[in-house]
Amino acid sequence: MARHVMLNNVAHHDLRVITRYGAEFGDNIGTVLTFPTEYGDVQREYPIFFRKDAQSGEFQSIALLGLQPDENLFLEDGAWQAAYIPGIVARGPFLIGFQNQDVNGELRREPVIHVDLDNPRISRSEGEPVFLPQGGNTRYLERIGNILQGIHQGLAVSKAMFEAFTAHELIEPVNVEVKFNAEEQFDLRGLYTISEEKLRRLDGDALYRLNSAGFLQGAFLVIASLNNMKKLIDMKHRQRRKLAGVA
Repeated sequence: MARHVMLNNVAHHDLRVITRYGAEFGDNIGTVLTFPTEYGDVQREYPIFFRKDAQSGEFQSIALLGLQPDENLFLEDGAWQAAYIPGIVARGPFLIGFQNQDVNGELRREPVIHVDLDNPRISRSEGEPVFLPQGGNTRYLERIGNILQGIHQGLAVSKAMFEAFTAHELIEPVNVEVKFNAEEQFDLRGLYTISEEKLRRLDGDALYRLNSAGFLQGAFLVIASLNNMKKLIDMKHRQRRKLAGVA
């Protein structure tokens, strides 16, 4: 059960965060949320798909990590085997919260860092320190702040991007089917992607508006990311051989 509190350097002066990865930290997941603000990094490592949120019905971006809900093919020996880790994972036990603050005489809801004290990564004896002995932020916390800012911005960009993609009817459903043999096959449903055909058919004005908003590049990055499906399947092959004791 989560226990979110606002981070501060008095109550949490000795707080540390375990930064290795593994099933014990909930990292054995087949998909993870991603955002347009990190597409450039994500598409180099993972296939990017869309799915609909179960509650709101709105589209979300996801990076595919495995072929099953509880399978993360990028996990190995406590490490994440990729050059880029999606922000929603890299943020660890931290999240954005909001607090009313007086800014030049005006009351505003400003984003502040919160921490989940019940997160299994939280420690007082091992891991990366959050604060310096004198109370200042460590480099680790500065990096977390940048990651959280990217997520915060990405949420807003994502909503506008999907509205634009929907208006131009660019989103289409896709079934991902991977078959190793008659007994072992995977069928991933409920996923969506960009229709290359409809993207090619857009007129100059539509392309200009998408490009001006920065969404055209996002569409191309999503399409390009699908080349990583071969990489993911190769990783699954290696995992199967390892489990079978085959070099």
